[in-house]
Amino acid sequence: MKTEFPNIANSDKNWWLIDASGQTLGRLATRIAMILRGKHKPSFCPNFDNGDYVVLINASKIVVTGNKENEKMYYRHSQYPGNLKSFNFKKLRAQKPEFIIFHAVKGMLPKGSLGRTMLRKLKIYKDDNYKEKAQKPVLLNLKTK
Repeated sequence: MKTEFPNIANSDKNWWLIDASGQTLGRLATRIAMILRGKHKPSFCPNFDNGDYVVLINASKIVVTGNKENEKMYYRHSQYPGNLKSFNFKKLRAQKPEFIIFHAVKGMLPKGSLGRTMLRKLKIYKDDNYKEKAQKPVLLNLKTK
């Protein structure tokens, strides 16, 4: 028996459309990271980018559980002394909701050049207008009870 390894020639990339309205942040981020890595395919290989493209719409309608709305903090530093900026979830969702999901998914992908390549396949939009209509993404239903 021979072991077959995936390569660019025999990898098929699909486009998925995910609606984030009413979805929990962490659960949604794990599903997106799984699709970007290609773990949902039988030809998964951990050192090869075999994942699919994901278009996420309605990022501003994401929810978090508990009191994370007011307590969850995001930090940014410019490497100058005394220049640490902090934003809570509520303020960041009003200003830049794409960053919240991008940050959550980025932490779940491999570090290094492979993770950066996978992260480029994620397109996030704060409302339901997106540019990738020509690729005809298939709506992926992630609603659970």
